[in-house]
Amino acid sequence: MAQLSFYSAEANPPARGDLAGLLCGPGRIAAFGGVAARLSVTVGQTWRGRALVRALADRGVEASLYTCPEGLLVRTAFRADLSALAAAWSSGEDGKTAPDGLTLGGGALRLWVLAAGDWTDGGYRLALDPLAPATHERLALVVAGAGLPATLHSGRDEGPGLRISGRRRLARLAELVGRPPLEAAEPTWPAVSRVRQSA
Repeated sequence: MAQLSFYSAEANPPARGDLAGLLCGPGRIAAFGGVAARLSVTVGQTWRGRALVRALADRGVEASLYTCPEGLLVRTAFRADLSALAAAWSSGEDGKTAPDGLTLGGGALRLWVLAAGDWTDGGYRLALDPLAPATHERLALVVAGAGLPATLHSGRDEGPGLRISGRRRLARLAELVGRPPLEAAEPTWPAVSRVRQSA
């Protein structure tokens, strides 16, 4: 059996810092008076919503699942222990920013994949927040810093994302994020065996 990477989600216990992975994707965080904040992310499939609620609970954060016009909304209550995350990811212009010094380990990448990872032509796509275009280039650099050089990609129906292609990069992504949380996730989960011929 191959040795796990030191940064793999399966080699490290779930941590509160992993929540940054949701904000790399379409997740949003809203502050309340500088003393509390609420994290939310909209997903398209039921398995994603349930897996995220479970993953957040593993990190000591309770979340609920709601239906919304776009699909399912995973949302926490306003919590004092999310204030620092909100401060790091909020710009002075009431927008979303990727903080300086951001690094991504396997746990954060796993949450990003849970929320917004899928296969696309030529590789694997991590969706970006379409409402925060200023974060896209910085996040591409952060993902490259995790050993996953990616290209900015925007399909007509998909919105913006980072596309990771090539067997080695996809093998690294699959190692970092670990195994899928349930069978329903397998078709959209990173795996070298799913590399497209064009990748």
